Amino acid sequence: MTDTPLARWERHNGVVLAVASLVYLAGYAVRVLGEALPGALRDLCLALTLTAWVVFILDYMVRRRLSGQRWPRFVRTHWLDTLVLLLPLLRPVRIVQAYQTVQRRQNEPRLALHARVIAYAGLSVTLLGFAGSLTLYQQEHTASGADIRTYGDAVWFTCTTLSTVGYGDLAPVTPLGRLVAVGVMACGLALLGAVTGSFSSWLLQVFAREGDPERERPPGDSPGASRRTD
Repeated sequence: MTDTPLARWERHNGVVLAVASLVYLAGYAVRVLGEALPGALRDLCLALTLTAWVVFILDYMVRRRLSGQRWPRFVRTHWLDTLVLLLPLLRPVRIVQAYQTVQRRQNEPRLALHARVIAYAGLSVTLLGFAGSLTLYQQEHTASGADIRTYGDAVWFTCTTLSTVGYGDLAPVTPLGRLVAVGVMACGLALLGAVTGSFSSWLLQVFAREGDPERERPPGDSPGASRRTD
């Protein structure tokens, strides 16, 4: 296990980042869906959202300092973290990344590689779908000529887009809504490809083991071991 200052920082702040991600997503959801809530409560949610964002900014700056890299190189090598700071739609990915960091504290992962890929992809698509539907609803439901008028419409559009089905019955009309839709399409293709590839690899390994009796034979057992010798 790497024991550099940056690695130690990433191992120990995983829980903090996960909590900050959940706070950000919860605060954003309440502000988008709770339009009828009192103004004080909505202001509190805004304050929590901004506080979580500050946590991400501080973490980004600390890791840049600990890495010893200059800004251009750090931005290139940590492009996902840069996107997380700039695009709220990708902020839930921080939860999965933080969970991964916490899991690495153990010497051995709790799940097999294929199971981890499927679990992380499933968690990512759920969180990204939730965040994407919130952003779409916020941008679209008051737009002139919009198809997406309710949060249910936003969820339906996000689900069909992430699953690459795309019925075409609903479509965003605002520039930001269309940009979010493009991001959801890209995430759906990437996550679906990751799950499909991992599952296919796992099946191939299972079939290979079933077709090779040597892999199933206990250690020290040879084909002639059970034969009687005269």
